Amino acid sequence: MSEAAETISEPLGLMVYRAASRVMGPVAEFALRQRLREGKEDPARINERRGMPSRERPEGPLVWIHGASVGESLSVLPLVSRLRKLRPDLNFLVTTGTTTSARLMAERLPEGAFHQYIPLDHPRYVSAFLDHWRPQAALFVESEFWPNLILSARERVDFMALVNGRVSPKSFEEWSRKPQTIRYVLSAFDVLFAQDRQNAERLTSLSGREVLCFGNLKNAAPALPAAEAAMEELRRQTQGRPLWLAASTHPGEEETVFKAHLALKAAFPSLLTILAPRHPERGQEVRAFGETFGLKMTLRSAKQPIEADTDIYVADTLGELGLFYRLSDISFVGGSLTPKGGHNPLEPARLGGAILHGPYTFNFVETYGDMRAPGGAALVRNDRELATAIRRLLSDEKTRLTMTGAAQRAAEASAERVLNEIANVIIERFGDNARAA
Repeated sequence: MSEAAETISEPLGLMVYRAASRVMGPVAEFALRQRLREGKEDPARINERRGMPSRERPEGPLVWIHGASVGESLSVLPLVSRLRKLRPDLNFLVTTGTTTSARLMAERLPEGAFHQYIPLDHPRYVSAFLDHWRPQAALFVESEFWPNLILSARERVDFMALVNGRVSPKSFEEWSRKPQTIRYVLSAFDVLFAQDRQNAERLTSLSGREVLCFGNLKNAAPALPAAEAAMEELRRQTQGRPLWLAASTHPGEEETVFKAHLALKAAFPSLLTILAPRHPERGQEVRAFGETFGLKMTLRSAKQPIEADTDIYVADTLGELGLFYRLSDISFVGGSLTPKGGHNPLEPARLGGAILHGPYTFNFVETYGDMRAPGGAALVRNDRELATAIRRLLSDEKTRLTMTGAAQRAAEASAERVLNEIANVIIERFGDNARAA
């Protein structure tokens, strides 16, 4: 156990949870089968969710990195590459819990790293997972605090870290009502890294320990990829048309996008709005909603081309956001007009976009602040402000280029520093603790 864990007794509520979960095998199995029926699990790899591996463990020391979903897993790609450069003898197991993230990891993990699904937080599944993989180090990304997983790992792993730690204001309130439980869980980590100062303060309050803060690991992520042939085809279909992108939108934000588009059409009759819902499976729903506004909707997943009278092009496909950030000079980043906390503004910044966002940006509060300060991003609160901002950016190339340059510089300024600081601390703390597998 870590030094912090050795000084804290396990709270009664946590002991009850862990004891109860031991007899909840049928419930865990039912939940797994239900998710399978709903298409949320990969039937070919469902046993991985029970802790049963689909491949052999590689020889040598193994670092296990867990990120719940797409954003977390993508953020660790540059960290894996940097750690492997510093320690070529290390192998990397990256776990996630969603089929989307699994597909992306299969495409993007560097040499020396591989993906498995994380087991459900049941003691039997967790034990089977740890018995097979026997990691020497475990890095948990952002806010995935499963007690059985973390505490069982602590009993077996030499070094554990919380990387890019994040606790939303809502989660902070909830955990603050169970202070002994969260302090005990966080005590399992040898080192805590927060992604910004606000999260560092929340984690310090919850853990009662020092929390390191070098910046958001997502600052170091590579630019989103794009297929060249698809890029050329989109440019051909949109040639000569003014356009903008609403990226990673959630329910409640599409209405704002549609109203802004209608307001802009008087000044820009051939305007094209590209709308990429955060969850691509909502494409049909978004199209049907847009049609109630009298808009001509075109669906990418249905392989429908962008036509001269297309108002809204719904980009409801997986892993193609890099295409649309490259295509558009103006990007509204969603999850920010509703209290989702906002999505990553570094993605459009790296690809040359002027950035607009709503008021709810607590997931990236410092990142947005760093971009707004030199003029790389602008706040919009409703459809009128969104339309006004887009109108100016479409009409004023100098303003648009100034915003684009400021956003790119802000993204590049912290990337190397953040990656270096985090990787160096991990290697230093991990040190020579890796036992022979």
